[in-house]
Amino acid sequence: MSSDNIIAKISSELPDRYARGWYCLGLSRFYGEEPKSLQYFGQKLVAYRGLEDYLIHILDAYCPHLGADLSKGCVNGNSLVCPFHEWSWGSDGVCNDIPYTDKIPQKARIKSWPTLEKNGLLYVWYDHEGNPPIPEQEIPEIEEYYSNTWTEWHMTEMTVQNNVRELIDNMADMAHFGPIHESPALSFKNIVEAHTYTQVMEGNPELMENTDSMNSRATYYGPAVMTTKMTHTSEGLTKRSRLLVTHVPIDHESFDLRFGLMVENFEGFSQDINDYIVQKYVDGTTESFLADAEIWHNKVRVDNPILCAGDGPVHKLRQWYEQFYVDISDVPEQLKQKKEYVVDIE
Repeated sequence: MSSDNIIAKISSELPDRYARGWYCLGLSRFYGEEPKSLQYFGQKLVAYRGLEDYLIHILDAYCPHLGADLSKGCVNGNSLVCPFHEWSWGSDGVCNDIPYTDKIPQKARIKSWPTLEKNGLLYVWYDHEGNPPIPEQEIPEIEEYYSNTWTEWHMTEMTVQNNVRELIDNMADMAHFGPIHESPALSFKNIVEAHTYTQVMEGNPELMENTDSMNSRATYYGPAVMTTKMTHTSEGLTKRSRLLVTHVPIDHESFDLRFGLMVENFEGFSQDINDYIVQKYVDGTTESFLADAEIWHNKVRVDNPILCAGDGPVHKLRQWYEQFYVDISDVPEQLKQKKEYVVDIE
């Protein structure tokens, strides 16, 4: 059997829609009054910050008048002005001015995307059905971001040529921690509840070089935004960090991946020493994460994997993840119930 036939056998057709939920578009401070072009969810969008409300707004990028790219236009108040005929589009997507007529067509409107600025980050809501954001699924506040004892986000961005599910599988994949991160698990548990999926992991210090202990608690809030609380002790020094792993699909076969890291400063150390320790930690943690990204970038989609004891609850994770691809009315009630899956460590 040829390699192409093997791939066809273990891979199935990609979904025809994107997962419903909040997506992170990076640091909010990078979005200003200059319109910024975005290529996500198989289409082109434009983001800009209003000059009056100072909020970030996202609209469909192409003017429905004669098709100009609105990201090449300019901001006027809270509106975006088309570079072709100067039609003005409000932050709600409704045309509010045409310079050469007083009669604005009733159909002159484009999609305005729900946005959220929180934790120093910009989020956009996607729903295949066009429903507004679900209040109980709002991304929670990361209290460390608002503390002066923690660093700002250290952010790394890259594009991965694969379907986004390959990234999600990591939450259940206990067996990869040893080969990829040199930190095999001493204990490993997954917790499923409604739109959240949590991984609780303790590293085995006997098998981790120069490490006294390492534990983490990582939670996905919806299909695309995961934050982690991590504590790592080595040589008597305890490092506490918050990690952000988030993706936005460009299309069904590629996505932009963002990895953020905040680190708690150490009391009693000078700023120079703190900066040095933090940078070493950021470099090491980012390098470890990039090892995952390299795998995702080169692997193939397998819908019916051959699993063994110790792999982790991959099928349970995928069942949870599927809820974001169906209509809200079709989400199974049992997914709202809290369940725990503990992996036996031999």
